[in-house]
Amino acid sequence: MLVLARHHMLVMTQHNMLVLARHNKLVLAPKMVRVMPTPNEKLAESLDALKALQEGGRRVFRSDDLSRVHRERLVENGFLQEVIKGWLISASPGARAGDSTPWYASFWEFCALYGAERFGDEWHLSAEESLWLHGEKTVIPGQIVVCSPKGANHLLKLLYGTSLYDLKVPDMPPAPNLVMREGLRLFSPAASLVGVGETFFARNPVESQVVLASLADESDLLRLLLDGGNSTKAGYLAGAFRRIGRPELAEEIVRAMKRAGYDVRESDPFEAAQTFGRPRPGAAPIAGRLEMMWQATRDTVIKNFPKAPGLPKDSGAYLQNVDEIYLSDAYHSLSIEGYSVTPDLIEKVRGGGWNSERNERDRKDHDALAARGYWQAFNVVKESVSKVLGGANPGALARAEHKEWYGELFQPFVTAGVFRASDLAGYRNNAVYLRTSHYAPPRWEAVRDAMPAFFDLLEKESEPSVRAVLGHWLFGYIHPYPDGNGRMARFLMNVMLASGGYPWTLIRVRDRNAYLAALDRASIDMDIKPFTTLIAQRVRWALEKHDLKFPDQAEKWDFDREVVLFFGQDGDNRVRCAISREALDDDFRGDGRDKVEVFKENRAAIEQGARQKYAAGDTETDGSILIHSGELKPRAARK
Repeated sequence: MLVLARHHMLVMTQHNMLVLARHNKLVLAPKMVRVMPTPNEKLAESLDALKALQEGGRRVFRSDDLSRVHRERLVENGFLQEVIKGWLISASPGARAGDSTPWYASFWEFCALYGAERFGDEWHLSAEESLWLHGEKTVIPGQIVVCSPKGANHLLKLLYGTSLYDLKVPDMPPAPNLVMREGLRLFSPAASLVGVGETFFARNPVESQVVLASLADESDLLRLLLDGGNSTKAGYLAGAFRRIGRPELAEEIVRAMKRAGYDVRESDPFEAAQTFGRPRPGAAPIAGRLEMMWQATRDTVIKNFPKAPGLPKDSGAYLQNVDEIYLSDAYHSLSIEGYSVTPDLIEKVRGGGWNSERNERDRKDHDALAARGYWQAFNVVKESVSKVLGGANPGALARAEHKEWYGELFQPFVTAGVFRASDLAGYRNNAVYLRTSHYAPPRWEAVRDAMPAFFDLLEKESEPSVRAVLGHWLFGYIHPYPDGNGRMARFLMNVMLASGGYPWTLIRVRDRNAYLAALDRASIDMDIKPFTTLIAQRVRWALEKHDLKFPDQAEKWDFDREVVLFFGQDGDNRVRCAISREALDDDFRGDGRDKVEVFKENRAAIEQGARQKYAAGDTETDGSILIHSGELKPRAARK
């Protein structure tokens, strides 16, 4: 059917074409149909709007920075999270429920923007909070106090148990007493020291001593003390300077105050045990902090760690043991980081069966890339261990070679096009945050000062146990790289352990929660004992030279667990061992066959696998051994 219209009218034909009628002459034209965007296209449009806001690393936004449609769509899909009404932060759709990382990553930026929005230029953080930040204390506080003449003494509850209290104060401090740092208005270091009370020093000895050490001289401090007539403060600040080994500043403070007519009595605000070495005057705060943390914790390590056995006489045998432990070490170290790797994948990589150029699936497999990188890094770290066994200074060697370890760890990602080569150049240049932890690593600007100071400490340290434990902890504390810091810290630990003749030691994936909790305890509370104890337990196991033998050949099939049970003997200790049905099927072609018979045919390979897992401490919670699918496939293939 055709509807004809005259004088430039549009008509519709049965073929759903638009027809232009011009003086009874029909001209066909393409159909003009409006196509509605798909949900994915709508989300992409909203993400474009968010990306424009995130330029320069911004993570915190006002609600009116986005249209209502974009805002609601991004919140619904997990790309934004509401903090309080009118305020949003960037989030990750893949984050687990209750994951506090996006909030902790945005905490200080939120405080800075909220303070500016509420109070304009008339606000600042307290002297206590200012001194914490100047002292490079980066733990996210439970509550932040914002001081302002416009304050209302109001508590604002924020995410994950944090809060902001706006404290009403009579006046703003003089402008010279304030400094800006990443949008936060802080008291200057000198004004912070004058502003806190005497008890603050004993409650926060590291931060106090870091800031005291960072002052070039007493000038700024003296101006504040003299203007305020603070003779009592002058007395305990003089005592604090004397405690950290700067007596010339202490004496000048007392002399200047007395010349001005004040009676000053010097006193020490720190407790007897709160001396953490002699920080270098004028050192970068993060460098001073690392030095003090090292001195404050090293004795605890020495008291709770087994004595070093000394460099081995047979370095070849030591390195062979490192080779044998690779499979377990790679599995546990990668699994702690959250990669879904299997022993089969790890051995495929080691055996050359993984190739990103020939296999498109391998190229795209993130876990395979991580496994390949671990294998490459493991080999260059083993070369570093060999040099340490030959007498090289372990700290100096780590300083020279750790970047090569890191490069090998992520080289497969560059080959596959996941990373650019420039991504592996140098240390990080942005902020990083640890999942669910209140501890936030130092600002990226501080990393450049932190790493030389860290390696200085490693080089000077005489105790191998201290190098291993504090080296691992503080490498992770600094977090110098965007990714891979945990694997790098465990590599570093084992190079330092080798310097004392301790065996290569793995951290089991089932110890992950205790391991991360112990690291948190060290970084937040400066309590190194839990972490020392955990590492010491693993080292003691490795030192005991466990040798599993198999005199009893009474293997049997366990129908409930679907495993073949067999037993080993370690001295007087009987060790239950098992190999799963899947392992017998996959690794020894046991499909459709009697599993006990398959075990008997491959007894030597299976017992050797159990022996190596046991020697590495790769046991179940009850001390037994369970062999999974993929762990023995290479041995079966060789057989």
